[in-house]
Amino acid sequence: MKTIAVTGGGGKLGSQVIEKLQLQGHDVVSLDKHLSDRVRCRQIIVDLNDYGQVVGALAGVDAIIHLAAIPAPLHYPHSYIFANNTLSGYHVLEAASLLGIKKVVMGSSESSYGFAWANTPFSPDYFPVDEQHPQQPQECYGLSKIVNEVTAEMFHRRSGMQVISLRFSMIVGPGEYRHLAIAKAETFKHILWSYIDIRDAVDACLAALHADYDGAVHVNVTANDTLSDRQTTDLLATFYPDVKDLRTRFSNREAIVSNGMVKEVLSWGPSHSWTDEEQE
Repeated sequence: MKTIAVTGGGGKLGSQVIEKLQLQGHDVVSLDKHLSDRVRCRQIIVDLNDYGQVVGALAGVDAIIHLAAIPAPLHYPHSYIFANNTLSGYHVLEAASLLGIKKVVMGSSESSYGFAWANTPFSPDYFPVDEQHPQQPQECYGLSKIVNEVTAEMFHRRSGMQVISLRFSMIVGPGEYRHLAIAKAETFKHILWSYIDIRDAVDACLAALHADYDGAVHVNVTANDTLSDRQTTDLLATFYPDVKDLRTRFSNREAIVSNGMVKEVLSWGPSHSWTDEEQE
């Protein structure tokens, strides 16, 4: 693979993915609604809701990393968020199929499980939460991610396309940890204290791009530890005492959203923790 398209290339994650791809010697084209001074590659202004524009922008590309999306059920009408995220995902995959592009990496989200934005909070069925856990969103954003994952499965059945959906937890960059209320455990209960350092998120995108796997795969991308200074057993006993099905033994600050599958499928794992910055 020589030429890689990154949708949402001007964004927080996309711009860093582009930089790393260039360091690896790839030609990169950024597809976004606006030009960005964050990236130093060819940029195409594209409305991903316009299929013709997507096909034209992806012509000559060998693989795609699709990161463009409205990233939360905020600031727009819910119907617009759902339509934007699902239609843009469909257009990228349909264009890839038409153009014979066989590898697509899709940005998905742990919000698809439903805990993060639930109007009526509920507990997981078991811990740690893995990819087999039911996805039960109560809002448009999490639902849009599920639709994109199912769409990816359809395109694999139709054309044999390799598609991996990366269910990112909250992405945090260096320098941002100090602004988070990590000592207040209740702050991140709704996301199960799950996070991923942006440097690891970037590396996961590149690992997914280069990995060989069969089918449309969906994997959690999360750190090895929780975004809390409390022991995991303490967090569970305090905030989720109703969850009795514990499928592993927790002894320290282990994450309660599993990243075991991404380690297996991509032969990759996260290497950064919020505690590294605290020690520095």
